[in-house]
Amino acid sequence: MKIRLAALLLAASMAAQAEIYRFGLIGDVPYSDYERRELPKMLDAIADSHVDFVAHIGDIKHGKDRCDDSLFEDRYKLFNAVRVPFVFVPGDNEWTDCNRSSNGAYDPLERLGKLRSLFWKGDYSLGQKKLRLEKQSGSYPEHARFRLGPVLFVTINVPGGNNNFGLGKQASAEFQARNPVVLKWLQDSFALARRDKLAGIVLLFQADPAWKNFAQGLAHEGYREFLTILRAESIAFRGQVVAVHGDTHMSHIDQPLRDGDGKTLANFTRVETFGYPVMGWTRGIIDTASPTLFRFEAQPWTSKQ
Repeated sequence: MKIRLAALLLAASMAAQAEIYRFGLIGDVPYSDYERRELPKMLDAIADSHVDFVAHIGDIKHGKDRCDDSLFEDRYKLFNAVRVPFVFVPGDNEWTDCNRSSNGAYDPLERLGKLRSLFWKGDYSLGQKKLRLEKQSGSYPEHARFRLGPVLFVTINVPGGNNNFGLGKQASAEFQARNPVVLKWLQDSFALARRDKLAGIVLLFQADPAWKNFAQGLAHEGYREFLTILRAESIAFRGQVVAVHGDTHMSHIDQPLRDGDGKTLANFTRVETFGYPVMGWTRGIIDTASPTLFRFEAQPWTSKQ
């Protein structure tokens, strides 16, 4: 009886010490006038669910729409009005694809510069409440990280369209300049998480890097180094690793990363957000009492009139 009572008291004590954190994940939205009208309602609902922050992992417009200043400014006002901290990671639709004639035939780097001047101009997140962000030194202010409980969150500029590698076998000049910066930020963030003995790390980027192709040894050139390092760092990390991305517009919560022998990496989870034409969001829950640390819940959106 005494042993059972002691066990119950220990369990109660551990439960009392457990910490719970929540966050919302969205991407590939808004793509239409309807989604632009609905998104503020969905963001209000996410804020009402008591999340600590919301992250948008890229593509803030349809791929056929123009990359005009007025659209960027509209999204900035929308995101900055969210009642909780709001973190944004760039997608291909708002910079690498802006050279399309339907997008206004812009210079992609000039458009990325415009995004930087709006969304990442300081050391704090967007939103009515702010998160203080640690930025990567240099010319990539969209690369940031912050902590929530025992977890490090990291934003990385890895867009769809093969990471802007280019159409030929020779990588574009932009890719050659950015990719080493991306890889260093990835490695430095894992090193920080290991140094501080954090329980988890969450990577936020836009592109679907073609997990199945990588597992089969057929990685796309634009993602090969990124995924190779991500795999090595995940294997070496004792905590949980989560990669959040969008790009293919289908909600997924699974474990697509394999080790060198083709076995599933048990400490790695991929979360892909909803995307046009289906609106929705994903609730992330950090539970320090759980052996898996994270729990994710897909939340399809139904219009609230």
